[in-house]
Amino acid sequence: MTVSQAARRAGLTPKAVRLYESKGLVDPAARTGAGYRLYQDRDVEVLRFVRQARALGLNLAEIREIIDLQRHGAQPCGRVLGIVDTRLKEVDQALRDLRALRRALRTARAAASDSQARGEDAVVCQIIESAAGETIH
Repeated sequence: MTVSQAARRAGLTPKAVRLYESKGLVDPAARTGAGYRLYQDRDVEVLRFVRQARALGLNLAEIREIIDLQRHGAQPCGRVLGIVDTRLKEVDQALRDLRALRRALRTARAAASDSQARGEDAVVCQIIESAAGETIH
C-alpha cells in the first residue's frame, strides 16, 4: 500500500508516516520503480502503535526504544511501565503547578478588583503588581 493508504489506515498523515520512517520507528519501505514507498500490514500495525504511544505522551525516542526492544526479541513491558510511571509523575506535577497558578491568578484578580473598587489607581496594573508577591512553582 502507498504512504497515503498506510497513513489513512493508521490514523496518521503521510507526513507523519515519512517522519516515523526517517526516525527508524518503521522499517524503510520498499520502493516501486518510480520511487513510491510501499508499506505492508505489519508497518500499519507499528504506525498504529506509534500513534497510540504518542497519544499517551511518549516521545519518539521512548517509542523507538520500545520498538527496538521488541524487534530484538525482548519484552518491553517493564520499560513501558517505567515510562508510564515517569509520565504520570510529570502529569501530577503539572496539575499541581496549574492549581497553584490558578490560585495565584484568582488572588491577583480579587486584589485588583478590591483596589479598583476603592478607587485606587495602579502604576501599571494591580493584577501584575499584586502577583509580584506571589510565588508560583
